[in-house]
Amino acid sequence: MTATELQSRFILLLCLISIAACNMFAFTEDPSERAGKGDGYCSRILRAQSNRKEGNSEFRLRVEGDPESYQPGSTYRVTLIASSPSYFRGFTLIALKEGAEGDREEDYTGNFQIIDEEETQFMTNCPPAVTESTPRRRTSIQVFWTAPPSGSGCVSIKASIVQKRIINFQDEGSLTKRMCEKESLYGDATDKPLLSCCACGTAKYRVTFYGNWSEKSHPKDYPRRANHWSAIIGASHSEKYVLWEYGGFASDGIKQIAELGSPVKMEEEIRQKGDDVLTVIKMKAQWPTSFSLSLSGGPPPSAEFSVDQSRHLMSFLTMLGPSPDWNVGLSAEDLCTKECGWVQRVVQDLIPWDAGTDSGVTYESPNKPIVTQDKIRPLTSLDHPQSPFYDPEGGAITPVARVIVERIARKGEQCNIVPDNVDDIVADIAQEEKEEDDTPETCIYSNWSPWSACSSATCEKGKRMRQRMLKAQLDLSVPCPHTQDFEPCMGPGCSDEDASTCMLSEWISWSPCSLTCGMGTRSRERYVKQFPDDGSVCTQPTEDTENCVVNEECSPSSCLVTEWGEWDVCSATCGLGMKRRERMVKMPPADGSICGAEVLEVVKCMMPECHTIPCMLTPWSDWSDCSVTCGKGSRTRQRMLKSSVELGECTEDLEQVEKCMLPECPIDCVMSDWTEWSECNKSCGKGHTIRTRMVKLEPQFGGDPCAETIQRKKCKIRKCNRGQANSDEKKRRKEQREKRRSKQGRTEVTSEHPGCKMRPWSSWTECTKLCGGGIQERLMTVKQRFKTAQLSSCKDRKEIRACNVHPC
Repeated sequence: MTATELQSRFILLLCLISIAACNMFAFTEDPSERAGKGDGYCSRILRAQSNRKEGNSEFRLRVEGDPESYQPGSTYRVTLIASSPSYFRGFTLIALKEGAEGDREEDYTGNFQIIDEEETQFMTNCPPAVTESTPRRRTSIQVFWTAPPSGSGCVSIKASIVQKRIINFQDEGSLTKRMCEKESLYGDATDKPLLSCCACGTAKYRVTFYGNWSEKSHPKDYPRRANHWSAIIGASHSEKYVLWEYGGFASDGIKQIAELGSPVKMEEEIRQKGDDVLTVIKMKAQWPTSFSLSLSGGPPPSAEFSVDQSRHLMSFLTMLGPSPDWNVGLSAEDLCTKECGWVQRVVQDLIPWDAGTDSGVTYESPNKPIVTQDKIRPLTSLDHPQSPFYDPEGGAITPVARVIVERIARKGEQCNIVPDNVDDIVADIAQEEKEEDDTPETCIYSNWSPWSACSSATCEKGKRMRQRMLKAQLDLSVPCPHTQDFEPCMGPGCSDEDASTCMLSEWISWSPCSLTCGMGTRSRERYVKQFPDDGSVCTQPTEDTENCVVNEECSPSSCLVTEWGEWDVCSATCGLGMKRRERMVKMPPADGSICGAEVLEVVKCMMPECHTIPCMLTPWSDWSDCSVTCGKGSRTRQRMLKSSVELGECTEDLEQVEKCMLPECPIDCVMSDWTEWSECNKSCGKGHTIRTRMVKLEPQFGGDPCAETIQRKKCKIRKCNRGQANSDEKKRRKEQREKRRSKQGRTEVTSEHPGCKMRPWSSWTECTKLCGGGIQERLMTVKQRFKTAQLSSCKDRKEIRACNVHPC
């Protein structure tokens, strides 16, 4: 081995131990190495890792749900785990096409996404690879991996581990995960939008939404109150418009749906796209969230829409309520085929996704807006221990809904003229016949009513009728056709044509077998989508039952047991623990022997690592007193960390704040300023003078009462002479009477209303409430308006005051 080879291997080892060391020595290699095959940095990683330690089971590479195949374009959570007490300091993750050596950039497939930038980063000199951000002891890391588009074939996700100075890397084992592309189950639907659509004419589709979110299918923290799907909103559109997509950011319209369930803003955004949108798709909200014939009493929500060559994509979304910002939907589902035709049927199970506008982790989390908006991403079973979808084993989330998109007609000249089946031909013909309508565009009608029953109950000929209503006639010169329509008919079962054909939905999936041992039964349902045109009853069955066998080897010594109960809470709050579940014996063996079926199951459970998530918290304290003594305020409560934070920051909230409301604050009486003191009431001798003020605002809610409104004090002008006293007194009294008359008249005329004579105040009305604070009012009306008065300044007055402010 040459000195150059030893130097390269030493540098590589440092790279895998520390990315900082890798960057330091990345450009110190001998230039002669670049001349050989695979001169890229990624290929050097692969060559170095070929000297590996085989057969090591301490480390495991896991893809969420342990899938054997991948769905093109779907996103998966990839986890690298070390079994206790093992750990690792560094790692490398890559995803290669099957058979590829990693010498070229095109050998790598799919895309990794960083979840925690403090833990992981893309390798500087090998962008497709993920490595550690800082070298330290750790027991797990997580990243997202988005599968490549359709046609990419099989993929191998490989990991290398650096533990002290040992490099572990396995081609076939726990550090390599091989997955092949999942075959399409529903015909010719495309996984990714085509760059261009070559189909001709237009196609009409019906989309039907089946909710499957229930307490039975998703029992953890299921919200029994107000669970629902919001109104569904979507569109058929061109590739220039993106309604929503993984890795994108939610628009204002999506945010309103995700957080409030309101489609109004989203519909505005769609309609603003003009020619990029062909049809706006709208469906009503669904209560409850799980579709059942026995509960809903009718078909699930559905809508029809059209597509054409330039607008061949279909997207929609609906909110899962209640939730922080969780939704389901389809994004840019391409209904154009590579053979220049239109997809006949698409069936897709849906899992919820996060709109990135709220950081709540449970169905009914309090509102926690995100300061910096996150990207739209699918929810996973490892997001948060408090999540209703959490699974420490990293299993796949059970779908919460299913959507079925069915083609119901094609219109116009088609490039692909070969029909898919006989039903397709019938649907196309029926659509063409339906389009033959001679109604002028200036006549606006309602839809036709259903056909009435036939006038003949026997096989003799009769007639039946349907009606419609003329809503508007835009051009009176153009006559509008009739509003009634008749056609011949016969009694039920007598029609020459097969008019008694029912249109039925697809069968809903089979129920579980009625027995857990031996032969039982299972059932399924469907519903009538359209009744026969001749008014007859549908004779085709809407229920189906068949036998099922769960265990063929059941014998007299076999016993009947109940379904497994729910798993207990994990025995550990962090790290490795145990959990258990139980079931009961419903029927013991017929031969009297002991039931051999297991009634207790115990498995391991993995909680977040104790040293990487140091969130051992005390219970919440009691709520503090309200920050105010009256009116609106806030109150807080706190909790504390029970363990010191040594290996990272705890992201859990240590303080919560909520609003509080106390009784209304008292409002004190408000009074005007005092008037000037009046003249002395006597011209000589001892008298008095007064001053007054008015109440501007009566006290409310127990406020301070009003003080006095009049004050008087003594006054003395001069001594009175005896002879002069009587005459002076009479003169003074006469002057005072005249002054009072003139003042009274002036008050009536000008009291805050110049040019008006006002009536006295009316009595206060009764209080509007007996307790808790009501109001009273009184009126002063205009008695006489003088010619010189202005209309704007002479008008009635009304005063309002609080009453019965004591608590109820």
